[in-house]
Amino acid sequence: MANDNHYNVVIIGAGPIGIACALECKKANLSYVVLEKGTLTNSIYNYPLDMTFFSTSEKLEIDNIPFMSVNPKPKRIEALEYYRRVASNNNLNIHLFEKVISSEKEEDLFKITSERAVYNSKKVIVSTGFYDIPKLLNVPGEDLPKVSHYYKEGHFYTLQHVIVVGASNSAVDAALEIWQKGGHVTMVVRGEAIGERVKYWVKPNIENRIKEGSIKAYFESEITEIKEREVIIQTPEGKVTLPNDYVIALTGYQPNFKFLEDLGVTLSQDGKYYPTYNETTMESNVKGLYLAGVICGGMDTHLWFIENSVVHSERIVKHILNTLQN
Repeated sequence: MANDNHYNVVIIGAGPIGIACALECKKANLSYVVLEKGTLTNSIYNYPLDMTFFSTSEKLEIDNIPFMSVNPKPKRIEALEYYRRVASNNNLNIHLFEKVISSEKEEDLFKITSERAVYNSKKVIVSTGFYDIPKLLNVPGEDLPKVSHYYKEGHFYTLQHVIVVGASNSAVDAALEIWQKGGHVTMVVRGEAIGERVKYWVKPNIENRIKEGSIKAYFESEITEIKEREVIIQTPEGKVTLPNDYVIALTGYQPNFKFLEDLGVTLSQDGKYYPTYNETTMESNVKGLYLAGVICGGMDTHLWFIENSVVHSERIVKHILNTLQN
C-alpha cells in the first residue's frame, strides 16, 4: 500500500479509461490513486440528459464486467450507473473534485500537486478526455449569456428561436429534441451536408425534417455576429439576419493541450497536436508518463472511443510492471 501519499501510479482523470487503468493497477497490486477535477465520469455526466450512445453496452464494458442495458444502445443514465457501480464495487481509490495543478519530475519520481495535496509517484497516467474545452466560433457576441457550447435538454427552449451550430451527432440530437419540444430550430452548418458520422438511425430523421422544412438548415454557412435578439450568418447567397433567442454552438471540443505541454509532452506542429507516445506501451516522450484514451488523438477526437481505448490500460500496466521489476 501507498504511504504518506507515495504511490506506484497516479492516474489523472476518472472517466471510463481512468477507471479501467485503476482496475488494472489494483489487479497488479500496484499502489495507485485517481485524481479527478470533477465528478466520476465527468464528461458522460455533462452529456445531454437523454443521450443514446452509438455503441452497444457490450462495447462499453471494462475489465469484462457486464454492462446490462434494457436498450439496444444504452443511454447516458445507464452508463453513469454502470461506471459508478464498477468504481464502488471494486473500492477504487478515486479522489473526486480534486484538480491537478502541476507536475514535476525529479530523477525517477513525479511530484503531482493537486488543489488538496502533493503526491509522489513512480508513474503517471493521463486519461483526461477532451470535453472540457469547446472549439470557439471566435465571432462578436459569442460571450453573450444566450450562447452555450453545451446542450442538456430541450424543454428549456420551447417556443424559442434557437440556432444550433454544427452537424455532428450532438448538434443533430439537440436540433431534433428542441424541435420536438416546440422550439423553432435553425441549423448553421459549415459543410455541405449533415455529418457522415451521425448515428445511422438518426441521420434520415434530421434530413427528412430539413427537407420538409420543420427544421431550417443553412449549409456552407457560418455565423459572423451574435446580437441580443438576432444572429447574422454568411451563406452562399450572402448575409442573412435571423431572429434569435439562443445559440447552441456544438462545434466540438478539444483536449487540454496546455496541460499536456506543462507535463512535458511534445505535440505535433501540424495543427492536429498529436501527442508523442509509444503505441505499444502508451508511454509518452516523458519517461514514466503514459497517455490513455481519447487524449491520444489530439484534435482528431473521433479516433479514440471507450471501446477501442480500453486496451490502453492493459498495455500501460503491463509496461509499468516490467519497468518496476527491472
